[in-house]
Amino acid sequence: MNSAGRARIGARTLRTDRWWMPQLITGAVLGLFAIYATLRAFQNGDYYSEPYLTPLYSPCLSTTCVPNSSDFGTPVGHWFPLSPAIIVLIFPLGFRMTCYYYRKAYYRAFWMSPPACAVAEPHARYSGETRFPLILQNIHRYFWYVAMLFSVILSYDAILGFRDERGRWGHAGLGTLILLVNAALIWAYTLSCHSCRHITGGRLKHFSQHPMRYWAWTKVSALNARHMQLAWVSLVWLVVTDFYILLLARGALSDVRFF
Repeated sequence: MNSAGRARIGARTLRTDRWWMPQLITGAVLGLFAIYATLRAFQNGDYYSEPYLTPLYSPCLSTTCVPNSSDFGTPVGHWFPLSPAIIVLIFPLGFRMTCYYYRKAYYRAFWMSPPACAVAEPHARYSGETRFPLILQNIHRYFWYVAMLFSVILSYDAILGFRDERGRWGHAGLGTLILLVNAALIWAYTLSCHSCRHITGGRLKHFSQHPMRYWAWTKVSALNARHMQLAWVSLVWLVVTDFYILLLARGALSDVRFF
């Protein structure tokens, strides 16, 4: 109470634990995913093995898409010379990049801002997210609206997995199961978003006057408590899904059919 001010400590931190380990793991995993997703996006191939379309290319909207992979039409013509994945990946990646949890993850892992609790930042100044380009993080809610649409599309892709190679319904394989799990995880991650929690129950003065929104808010809040875990599991499973379809498209594997 009679202190002249904050303690003057010259050391960067007094912590003796391996505080840098979570940041190292986070940076490594996010870095590997960025490399993998970039290579797959520019590969422009091995993304469709009937009836399975990888989520990295869904929806395939270009006239250059392989036959039968464009269930929503091809509004993008040959004037777009890049891979069809570039057209759609900006939206799910934008949603994840502006996600509150992922901000914390890559701020700490790549920018060291802050590196960890009770660890001094290497930066001399701090302006938060009030200036360009970090002020663009505020568009996260709008990316959430688009992410909800992509959740519907990925669910539709999973339903198409109940067809066989001839287009007949009533069949299912390992790819069908993988796509169903992927769609479920994407839904869980999207609905557990902090923006979703605010949209369902934010700015209400009396929950008793809005019972349906209160019910939705309680469900989203329960998911929100697992947002970090859902962010990682859905990201890893996205790679598993894409890699499985890549192997099928290359003929390195044959899909296991259950019925």
